[in-house]
Amino acid sequence: MPAASGKIRIIGGHLRNSRLDVPDRPGLRPTPERIRETLFNWLAAHVGGARVLDLFAGTGALGLEALSRGARQAVFCERDAGLATALRANLLRLRQDGRSRVINDDALAALAALDPGFDLVFLDPPFAAGLWSSAAELLERSGLLAVAGLVYVEAPLDVALALPSNWVLHKQARAGDLRAALYRRDAALA
Repeated sequence: MPAASGKIRIIGGHLRNSRLDVPDRPGLRPTPERIRETLFNWLAAHVGGARVLDLFAGTGALGLEALSRGARQAVFCERDAGLATALRANLLRLRQDGRSRVINDDALAALAALDPGFDLVFLDPPFAAGLWSSAAELLERSGLLAVAGLVYVEAPLDVALALPSNWVLHKQARAGDLRAALYRRDAALA
């Protein structure tokens, strides 16, 4: 997949229309605006006051969108040092640095150092890396998700996802060859 570059915007909340640079990086593909709009319509009753984890942050658009709409805190994990630096700069520029933290590390390694209790997790790894199942399994085993936590998973349509059996599909959408799915963790099925 070609690298994306340019700018994207936050589409809702108090940061609405704020622009984010999209650096030219292989595999970087911010969630399309149409999908973000659908996702945050699904999350309207859940994002206010939530503790959010943007696991493969990239530009941080998903976590920033959540902060814009009232999330209490966001933790961003991004392995690429340049992207992590740009994300910190955007958080500072948008005055969201007090409610957020950027971890410049491999996302799967970073999971071991996080405190539990995330209400919402964005799981959107680089498509070529194929990390959906391993990240999902680590999230579930580590106890990082709140009892009824929500997990957004973005993947190509042709990828078969192996997710924890207690992640129940809540909502799903399709845009071109992209699948956007929101799962609710059901602790009773764990």
